Amino acid sequence: MPVNVLMPQMGESITEGTVVRWFKNEGDEVAKDEPLLEISTDKVDAEVPAPASGKLGRILHGPGATVAVETVIGVIEIDQAGETATSAPAPKAVPAAALVPPPVSAAPPAPVAPPPMAPAPAPAALEPAEPTAGEAEALRRRSSPLVRRIAGEHGVDLAAVPGTGIHGRVTKDDILSYVQASKATPPAPARSAGPKAAAPRLAPVPAPPSHGTPPISGATLGPSGAFTGEELREPMSVMRQKIAEHMVASRRTSPHVNTVFEANMSRVVALREGGRTAFEAKHGLKLTYTPFFLAAVMEGLKEFPVANASLDGNEIVYHRHINIGVAVALPHGLIVPVVRHAEELSLIGLQRAVTDLATRARNKQLKPEDVQGSTFSVTNPGPYGGLYGLPIINQPNVAILSTGSIQRRPVVVTDEMGRESIGIRDMVYLALSFDHRVVDGATADQFMAVVKAVLEAGEFDLD
Repeated sequence: MPVNVLMPQMGESITEGTVVRWFKNEGDEVAKDEPLLEISTDKVDAEVPAPASGKLGRILHGPGATVAVETVIGVIEIDQAGETATSAPAPKAVPAAALVPPPVSAAPPAPVAPPPMAPAPAPAALEPAEPTAGEAEALRRRSSPLVRRIAGEHGVDLAAVPGTGIHGRVTKDDILSYVQASKATPPAPARSAGPKAAAPRLAPVPAPPSHGTPPISGATLGPSGAFTGEELREPMSVMRQKIAEHMVASRRTSPHVNTVFEANMSRVVALREGGRTAFEAKHGLKLTYTPFFLAAVMEGLKEFPVANASLDGNEIVYHRHINIGVAVALPHGLIVPVVRHAEELSLIGLQRAVTDLATRARNKQLKPEDVQGSTFSVTNPGPYGGLYGLPIINQPNVAILSTGSIQRRPVVVTDEMGRESIGIRDMVYLALSFDHRVVDGATADQFMAVVKAVLEAGEFDLD
């Protein structure tokens, strides 16, 4: 009995979605609610769960295909012993002819689109050990074919990889991070094994780049590391295209002006280093520097609400609430989920909101409303070592703050008696990009002076 897989509507304003990749091939068994395919819209990327248990009978739209919401994109066949169609969400009525697909090769024409099928799981000969039938099924359900292929090509036992996805699912980021960490650690002596373990590893055939995967460059061309020809081309993902459109439009719309301040973070660093262990034990959260920056930004926005405004024609729109967009770097792009009503949150609440949004962003679990409605934005290239950046304003905001790397360096220190000396302090550069149509230079600097003062005072409550 067939159950239709529909292109979901990820928000009221979203009318179509693009298939990035299928995690299953035609004929593969699927379990209800396990990730079946990944889609991309102009707001978010997301994994679509299977609406029923059974066998993936047909894939009607392969990777790269953009179709309207509620369109049938696949069919799951279930038998009498399996789940009935009534247990799955009732799909929108679809003409019977829609269920008879053309051959997969006749999918909507896309000259640069990759093959419509996800790569098959890596052969057992590439696995570090032969799992039992039960273990193999458990690993299959907690990973995608792509993840299993990467694990096979690098000789990684998936059971040893911590999963950050739903129900402990191992995501592509998890396996790539594990592989990278393994390369940095000297390999342990190989255990004695039979002829199978001693057999040479087969070099897998490089798969063509799939739509929506991270850009390929340099020596990291993929798990196989192979490069043929003088150049390699791949279509930009939907997310990459939207980022490009958004950035160009912002530059064209807003006259960008920048100002850079330096702040002494020594008290914040001491507070975090001294209290993060207790903080994590009490709240179950890792304490990062991000909530400290957000708390300081809120104080600045309260004093200078024009930096929290937006422009609508010839009207400046002042917003009652502070909704801070926090940039999150992903392997395939950048997304800016929003901490709503930030002015109502404590430092703990800010950390909890940031952790939740960042985790869901990396696991492709954000909803369209999670990335809409920001009134100010913060981006943090500091963890990568950048001193400061001059970011592009996230429209329709009128300002964005970039926080650099916190570094210990010698500075001139003035004591209470006015005497100067050289001391070692934890310093950071803060760079503000602002829209000169709305925010003047003096206002921007006054706003930054408040942010600097709050951070240098270091009076934050970790309880």
